[in-house]
Amino acid sequence: MVHSAPRSPAVTLIGALLLGCTLLLSGCVYRMAVQQGNFLDARQVVQVKEGMTRAQIRFLLGTPMLPDAFNRDRWDYLYTLNLGDGSAATRQRLTVYFENDKVSRIENAGAPTELPADSSTAPAAPAAPSPPATPST
Repeated sequence: MVHSAPRSPAVTLIGALLLGCTLLLSGCVYRMAVQQGNFLDARQVVQVKEGMTRAQIRFLLGTPMLPDAFNRDRWDYLYTLNLGDGSAATRQRLTVYFENDKVSRIENAGAPTELPADSSTAPAAPAAPSPPATPST
């Protein structure tokens, strides 16, 4: 029969405190929110219309996140927000198609289109610049 020496109360207390601290700190991992892409406001999205020029779209929405290397007539504006709390990421996509350097079609997958209630007091967005005139030969 093997007989072990009794543990002192101080060793037991220190072990319990270390175990308790480890359990408490394991839930305190900070995961930061990560935003990627072009954030689009509803005021911007609702202004995009067929017939607008590339310059007007670039002025209104900025440069596209994903320029298509194989199709220069398609601009994709992507936005992803991952809060880091385990919830599903927010994803938005606005795709603008051009034909003869004018918007021919718009596909919206999650980009906001509802203006906030206080939008009536918001200042109007500045007008997009007109494209430069091409000299005639």
